[in-house]
Amino acid sequence: MNFTRWSARFPGTQRRAAARTEHAAAQAKRGEGAVPAARGGRADPGTERPTPAADGQPADPTVSGTGTATGGGSGSGTGTGSGTGPAGGTTTGRRTGVLTAVPSLDELSVREVLGRLPALVALVHGPEHRVAYVNDAYTAGFGVRTPGAPAHEALPELGELGLLPLLDQVQRSGKSRTAKNRTAPGGAHSYTVTCTPVEFPKAKTSTDTEAEAGTVAEVHHAGVLIHLADVTDHAEAVERLRASERRQREAAVTLQRSLLPQELEQPDDLRIAATYQPGGTEAAVGGDWYDVITLGAGRTALVIGDVMGRGVRAAAVMGQLRTAVRAYARLDLPPHEVLQLLDGLAAEIDASQIATCVYAVHDPNEGLLAYASAGHLPILVRDEDGTVRRAADPTGPPLGTGGWLHTSGTIALGPGSTAVLYTDGLVERRGEDIDEGVAALERALSGAQGTPAVICDRLMRALGVDADHDDDVAVMVLQQPARTGADAELFHNAALELLGGIEAAPRARAFAQGVLASWRFPVELCDLGVLAASELVANSLQHGTPPMRLRLRRTDRRLIIEVTDGDDHLPRRRRAEPGDETGRGISIIATIASSWGSRRTPGGGKAVWCEFALPDK
Repeated sequence: MNFTRWSARFPGTQRRAAARTEHAAAQAKRGEGAVPAARGGRADPGTERPTPAADGQPADPTVSGTGTATGGGSGSGTGTGSGTGPAGGTTTGRRTGVLTAVPSLDELSVREVLGRLPALVALVHGPEHRVAYVNDAYTAGFGVRTPGAPAHEALPELGELGLLPLLDQVQRSGKSRTAKNRTAPGGAHSYTVTCTPVEFPKAKTSTDTEAEAGTVAEVHHAGVLIHLADVTDHAEAVERLRASERRQREAAVTLQRSLLPQELEQPDDLRIAATYQPGGTEAAVGGDWYDVITLGAGRTALVIGDVMGRGVRAAAVMGQLRTAVRAYARLDLPPHEVLQLLDGLAAEIDASQIATCVYAVHDPNEGLLAYASAGHLPILVRDEDGTVRRAADPTGPPLGTGGWLHTSGTIALGPGSTAVLYTDGLVERRGEDIDEGVAALERALSGAQGTPAVICDRLMRALGVDADHDDDVAVMVLQQPARTGADAELFHNAALELLGGIEAAPRARAFAQGVLASWRFPVELCDLGVLAASELVANSLQHGTPPMRLRLRRTDRRLIIEVTDGDDHLPRRRRAEPGDETGRGISIIATIASSWGSRRTPGGGKAVWCEFALPDK
């Protein structure tokens, strides 16, 4: 609202204005605070100088030297002057004593108004959208256009901007439509286009019948006013922002993927594949992770987890937990003990961050998958006949909560079976119970066939995970192949129960010699295998307790020799002094074998093993 115009109507305003006028007149008489009109500003060229005042009176009653004047000349000391002239136009001045006439809106034609707009304006009419008018800005932008021609011929740029269907919609509906950020041909400019319906009379025509009746019909025609606002700067700024966001997201995803294993370890007895899909489009990736760790003696550890939250902090916690899992796995501890250690570590890393995790160990000798879960979703196993089983409890609270004793469970994983470990992003949906998502995964797994990598892709598609998925997803699939024919000949097992006594060592050496010879190993490898079996049995006889067992196992890549007994004291490698009669057995094993290790067995006791790499064929 123009308060200058309406200020004279407020109570007391007229008295204050009169007082200011009297004060200004007094100053002018004393020569204080007033600047003569001839020196107060420079008049526009071609204008007349104001007539000096006589007897101290204002020079011209139509000129305001103090500010804004309305109608008869009352004003306020703002330094500018304006007023309403006799012809309805507005007059303005800047202490120059000169009034500049500004035309009123009634004095301007529509063509003049549209022609002065910096935006591109075009007016089309009729069902073919024939050109009625284009302003100077439109001509400067796209060139001269022929009036009366259809838009698809005379205004080809509208077709390239995809606006012709929009014109039809506006004409049919009678409602305005806006198209944002349309790029012009060549990509030099971007426009936001507003199409507004316009109704205007086409012409006054009369038919013969109407002429006889003395009537004339006024035909109205529908048109569309097209307004193109140049938003090139805005579009370029948006594109720069999007490019910056893409770079930030790529950096975040690169960080996330760098914390995951670059290449999964492939054990002898399992086929494993995993996939990770970052969620959303923002830079804040999540903390999902997975890993495969070979433990030796044919055993494999598998882990998958999810750190709550998103961003660099979640990814950092994930990286620390994954590193800790690999370190604890090297101790070859039962799954629940690994989670117990991780629980305390997670609380030390960040008490505000919690994580879910499932840690499992596959033992090919037993055909079992031993696992422990910290608030994670259940493992799914599909048997060779297509039956899907869900790993039951035990499941403890997430890592970082503390005060909980985790326990381990087992699930059978026989030949031809497939197991799936996954994070909640695969099965959790807003507005749905998570059990419904797990049930959907079970149905998808029951029909998924192929290699682990193929099954990963099929499960992701079946659960609707795509590039726009709003949560991170990690999936790991492992298979226990059902080997037949020549492939099965590469995998053998042989075991001997040892009752103790002085005959145990000769029996073990004879057993190892016969088994290794039947497997057609080279003589050198047979000799090393017999020596390793003899040293392991001798160590068990001296330091262990019954029952004792010697197991020989071969895969397509290695020979594994393992001895178990009932004592849980783990051997360690030490330097034997020249006078010592014992303490050299483990040193001999470490020297001749590719690797060796020991672990405690679930039922009590221990297992000591060593491996020999098979020569390449």
